[in-house]
Amino acid sequence: MEILVCIKRAPDTSENEIEVNRDGTDIERDDLVYSVNEWDNYAVEEAIQIRDKVGGSVTVVTVGDEDDEEVIRREMAMGADHGILLSDETFKGSDGRGISAILTAEVEKKNYDLILTGAQADDGAGQVGGMLAAMLDRPYASLVNFIEVIDDKRIKVGREIAGGNQEMHEIDLPCVLSIQTGINEPRYVGIRGIRKVASLEIPVHTAGDLGIAPESVGESGARTKRLDYFVPELGEGAEMLEGSTEEITDKLLEFLKAKGGIK
Repeated sequence: MEILVCIKRAPDTSENEIEVNRDGTDIERDDLVYSVNEWDNYAVEEAIQIRDKVGGSVTVVTVGDEDDEEVIRREMAMGADHGILLSDETFKGSDGRGISAILTAEVEKKNYDLILTGAQADDGAGQVGGMLAAMLDRPYASLVNFIEVIDDKRIKVGREIAGGNQEMHEIDLPCVLSIQTGINEPRYVGIRGIRKVASLEIPVHTAGDLGIAPESVGESGARTKRLDYFVPELGEGAEMLEGSTEEITDKLLEFLKAKGGIK
């Protein structure tokens, strides 16, 4: 099975204190520590496990610049077979639709059976997986936390839905899935593995290589624009209710009645 995993280099929230810059146009990026987007890491691990069970290869791809080679090599050290960097000056400033269009052009260069993305990336939009599937006209499932290969034409997937419930589907291949955290436990990547892939050449595909019109992506092709970043003002602190279950229930009912929530 040929599997493509779309990954992204994102600020590591466990290593950084995220702050908005002075003019409110972005976060303060000086001295940030970056790593593979958490959801994408689960997607790569799942792809590796599927390959190990049924055969094939795993390719990781990202849209970015030379700094983004870092996350490609990291996922290759984890076990991915190949890596591709999609990089061009015209790609800068692309919105979710633009990124999806760039990835679509790359996907169409090869017959992939399964395409995985993380459920969302650092901006939290969660757009790319669905848009990519729509542009490719392939079946799609989001928030996937279970995958079972049935045969070379179908897979079974489980989705996390409201209330902690699970729904199961059979989906025809080829398809696109957005992976939820918790589907597996991503393996540890050691120094030896990183050194092993450090000197490997990562193919770079430009807009020309992909046949993409420059005006269709980047800032000029973006249909959504970021207007402002801000930190919400803190509201009043939460009131903690103490006592037995019955006492807390009575206090909560009184509170809701006083606030007009119930009559």
